[in-house]
Amino acid sequence: MTKFSADRPIYTQIIDLVQVRIVTGVYLPESKLPSVRDLAVELGVNPNTVQRAFSGLEQSGLVRCELTSGRFVTDCVQLIKDVRQKLLKEQTEDYVKNMRHYGCSSTEICDLVCLCAEQTEATS
Repeated sequence: MTKFSADRPIYTQIIDLVQVRIVTGVYLPESKLPSVRDLAVELGVNPNTVQRAFSGLEQSGLVRCELTSGRFVTDCVQLIKDVRQKLLKEQTEDYVKNMRHYGCSSTEICDLVCLCAEQTEATS
């Protein structure tokens, strides 16, 4: 069961979760997504909440619905790359905003990112 924060609607957090699964390759292009019921059970939420999230993903074009077959990840690799870039940019902006809160300069932020990247690369 996934823990959801109280500061945002659960359906938007499910959209984010599915987007991350798509851009990281857990759900591959053209692959079938879990059913509303199965994902609701996995996440411990009401199926209506998952349905609302899937509707949002369909509107974005990242997911398509085939009435008798279920929902599938888009086959548009460029769209998946664009969504990945958008998610990475949002994470980076949040990180920079938090670092600015601590009074870090752009140089300090870049140095810290490089240091952390090198450290995680060495342990991988």
